[in-house]
Amino acid sequence: MAKGAKELNIPIYRANRKLVARENGGLHDPSVLVFNPEWTGEEAQGAPKRFSCPTLSGIQKPERDEDIAFMNVLELGHLIQTKQITSQELTRIFLHRLKKYNHVLESVVSVTEELAYDQAKRADELLGQGIYLGPLHGIPYGLKDIIAVPGYKTTWGSETFKDQVLNMEAWVYKRLKSAGAVLVGKLVTGSLAYDSIWFGGRTRNPWNIEEFITGSSAGPAACTSAGMVPFAIGSETAGSITYPAARCGVTALRPTFGTVGRTGVMSISESLDKLGPFCRTAADCAFILDVIRGKDPDDLSSKDITLHDPFSVDITKLTVGYLEDAEMEVVQVLQLMGVNVVQFKLNYTVDSVQGILNLMMDVDMLAHFDEWQRSGQDDVYEAQDKWPPELRRARIVPAVDYLQAQRARGKLIQEVRGNFTVDAFIGNATDWERVCMGNLVGMPVIVVPTGFKSISDPPPANSRRRTTITTGIYAPPQHDHIALALAMAYQSVTDHHKQRPPIDDLGPDDSIPSHSELCTHQDNSVFKGFQDAVELEILEL
Repeated sequence: MAKGAKELNIPIYRANRKLVARENGGLHDPSVLVFNPEWTGEEAQGAPKRFSCPTLSGIQKPERDEDIAFMNVLELGHLIQTKQITSQELTRIFLHRLKKYNHVLESVVSVTEELAYDQAKRADELLGQGIYLGPLHGIPYGLKDIIAVPGYKTTWGSETFKDQVLNMEAWVYKRLKSAGAVLVGKLVTGSLAYDSIWFGGRTRNPWNIEEFITGSSAGPAACTSAGMVPFAIGSETAGSITYPAARCGVTALRPTFGTVGRTGVMSISESLDKLGPFCRTAADCAFILDVIRGKDPDDLSSKDITLHDPFSVDITKLTVGYLEDAEMEVVQVLQLMGVNVVQFKLNYTVDSVQGILNLMMDVDMLAHFDEWQRSGQDDVYEAQDKWPPELRRARIVPAVDYLQAQRARGKLIQEVRGNFTVDAFIGNATDWERVCMGNLVGMPVIVVPTGFKSISDPPPANSRRRTTITTGIYAPPQHDHIALALAMAYQSVTDHHKQRPPIDDLGPDDSIPSHSELCTHQDNSVFKGFQDAVELEILEL
């Protein structure tokens, strides 16, 4: 340290910041320290083998647009392929619903109407020429607004970046576009991918509009649940797929880390960030994953992971554990279908899992938003009790302790691998310890709707608002097909995932507040009752 210097290695620190930290969001110059979640050492040979998507027959177009809006992607794809409906007609239905319900749910940032009709017209023209691109041909969808699309704002949910246009195509958007899918909207992300507060408000739960959604993929979850899109792509660093999916009662997959490329996507942590689908069914999750997975040449963490075909898994050959907090209906249904189910507990000795994740995530996030914080832009951040203090604390984390956290993560992975003695296990998808453990390990989980219960403090009578019940099906890294197969089996004999939220009909003694009433009520005690202190502490990311 030079005589009189006030900061260790000031010249190199400043040089590095000038070199790689001038732009926020982690879109460029990724770290060369790459996390690899694989346990088996099995590498894909050549291009990955694609899944055998099931074919449908006898599906007829419903008379009402409402019924069309709640069909799953496979069913909609059949209507398009058999020319019972055009992509342009389907696009019109979902654009209308995005506009109709957004004033209540506050779940849409941008409606991409011009682009949507252009892509839908192209899909119809191709089909007229006898060219069918697959199950997503002509199917509308939405993207979480941390995913870049040229010509449209990518706001990251933040007042600071609300006018930002990134002239780049995110890799996941390219994959969906090449499959013929039609982008109808950029959907809400919590500001800088934290919670559900964004520069335009706070996203609400379609099953109970007086309740806020937890987790930053709030827009994808709410819009899928409300039939505003057939499916959407969200992201997770620490619960942003699992929490919103559970709150909104939709099926959603957090895939194995590295399965889906992240070029063009705002980054919190390069060793934790994952993209995954929100859908009506596990089958939809499976073939959407099949479309978007694969090696992204500009994402060092992505790879051609070997996944077997979930539509070909023989579930009767599987041993599935269930934890103490598992929804037993799922366990019993799978047992009746021939699955060997056993009581299970995933043991490990690392007792600082939550702290490891928080330390790593905050330091990584600060590296991606160094300029934002140093320039004082965090002073106008939408939720002052969230990123601003966390990133200030991250500024003083010693480099050696960051690396020790990485080593502790490695120890956790070794212990989880050694004690994962079943093919999959069933348990609560929103247990915070499990959320942290699963993300540190890179483990896939699918969130599955399993029922409903009464809301807290309901109206006097006859309200259709409900609290959704879900569970998670977890598999080892690179075994997403196992979790998907089990979820598909469960949904083949149950109908919880087919239920519709009561946006238009809350019941005779209940009503939808106007936008102004919702804004007024937001500060009232009835809303504070939904904001459990522990939950707010972990409403992640």
